Amino acid sequence: MIKKLKNIIRLLRSVDLEQLEKVAKKVDLAAVMQAVSKMDDAQLKGVMKMLTSTGKKRETPPVNADFYEVEAKLSPEDRALQLKVRDFLEREVKPIVNKYWLHDEFPFEIIPKLAGLNVCGYVYKGYGCAGGSSLMDGIIAAEFGRIDPSIATFLGVQSGLAMGSIYMCGSEEQKQEWLPKMQRLEKIGAFGLTEPEVGSATAGGLTTTCRKAENGWVLNGQKKWIGNSTFSDITIIWARDVDDGQVKGFIVRKENPGFMVEKIKGKMALRIVQNGLITLTDCVVPESDRMPLANSFKDTAKVLQMTRAGVAWMAVGCARGAYENALDYTLKRKQFGKPIASFQLIQNHLVEMLSNLTAMQTLVFRLSELQDEGKLKDEHASLAKVFCTLRTRDIVSRAREVMGGNGILLEYNVARFLADAEAIYSYEGTKEINSLIVGRSITGFSAFV
Repeated sequence: MIKKLKNIIRLLRSVDLEQLEKVAKKVDLAAVMQAVSKMDDAQLKGVMKMLTSTGKKRETPPVNADFYEVEAKLSPEDRALQLKVRDFLEREVKPIVNKYWLHDEFPFEIIPKLAGLNVCGYVYKGYGCAGGSSLMDGIIAAEFGRIDPSIATFLGVQSGLAMGSIYMCGSEEQKQEWLPKMQRLEKIGAFGLTEPEVGSATAGGLTTTCRKAENGWVLNGQKKWIGNSTFSDITIIWARDVDDGQVKGFIVRKENPGFMVEKIKGKMALRIVQNGLITLTDCVVPESDRMPLANSFKDTAKVLQMTRAGVAWMAVGCARGAYENALDYTLKRKQFGKPIASFQLIQNHLVEMLSNLTAMQTLVFRLSELQDEGKLKDEHASLAKVFCTLRTRDIVSRAREVMGGNGILLEYNVARFLADAEAIYSYEGTKEINSLIVGRSITGFSAFV
C-alpha cells in the first residue's frame, strides 16, 4: 500500500498546479485518486505509459519481399528495367485486373502499352528482340506474376511458347516473317500441345495427327487449354505424323480452313487468360508453315525446358504478390486495439510465407544463372517448377488466412492469387511428372509408365 501511495505521489508531482486546476474542473479528482489507489503496479505502469505517450504513430518497416536482397545482384541497367516494368504494371494493370478477372475477359487495351515495354521475346537475339539474359527474363516474369498471373501467362505464351517454338524450330524465313511482329505484339501467338484426353502423356500419346499431302499437310484432332487461342493470329500445333510416328510442329494461321476455336468457360483460375478448345478438321497447312527443326518430341521438349523455368519465376511472382498484399493488410488491419501484425500467430504465418518465398527466389536466381551459362538441364527446370509452385500454394493459402474473411474478396488482392496458383501448379507439367523427371536424374531409373 505504501508503494502504491509513493507511485501516486510521484504521478501527482509530475503535474503542475495550473494543470491540476484545469483537470479538477473537468473530472472528480477524489474519484480518480480512489481508482488509482486500487491499481496494482502493472496497471499503474500502464496509466503512466498512457499519460506520457506522445501519440506519435508507430513507424513500421516498408513492405519488402526481397529479404535476402537478391535483386542487389542485378546490374544498374537491369535494376532500372525491373523498376520500369514494376511501375508500368502498378499503374496500368493492377487497377483493372480484378474487373477483367471477375468477368472472364481479356483487357485488349493494354496490348499496345505492353509492347512499349519492349520485353516480349527478351532473351532472343535479333528479330527486334533485346537479346537479354535468362535471369532478367525471369525477373520480368516474376514482376508480371506479382501483379497478375493471368497477364504473366499471356506474356509467357506469346514470348516463350509461341515465339520460342519458332525461334528454336522454325526456318529463317519463318523467323523473319513472325518474330518481329510478335515481339511488337502486332501478331499474337498460341501454343497447342495439350489435348482433351492427353495431358501428361504428350510425349508418347498425342492423338492429333498430321499427314503429308500434295498441297502440304492435313491436320486432324483437338487441343485443349490453349491460352490466347481465341484471339491469336497463329497457333503452334504439335501433331504426330501418321507415317513415321514422330511429333512435328506447324504454324497454323487462324484463317486456315478446318481450324476452329471454342472458348473454355467456367474456370476458377487464370480467368483473364482466354483458353480455347481447338478442333482441327482436315485442316490444310502448307509445307512453308511446317517448322523444319521440329521433327520429334525432343524438339518440343527443348521449348518446354526453357519455358518451364519461366513458370517457376512466375510462381515466385504470384507468391510475392500474395505475401506483400497480406503483409500490408496485417499492418493496417486492427483488432483488439492494435494491428493484427503485432500478434504472434499472425507473425508466424508471415515468417513462414517469407521463408518459402526467399527459398524460391534464391532457387530461381541460380536456375537462370545455369540457363545463361548453358548448363540448364530438364531436371533443373523441373525441380524449380515443382518446388516453386508447391510452395506458392502454401504462401497464397497463408496469405488468405491472415486476412480472415476479407481474404476471399477480390478487392483485397489475395483471392485472385489463391485461385490462380492452382493453375500454375498444374500447367507446364504436373508436380508428379516433373518429380519423375528429377527422380530419373538422381536415381538413374525411369519410373514413367
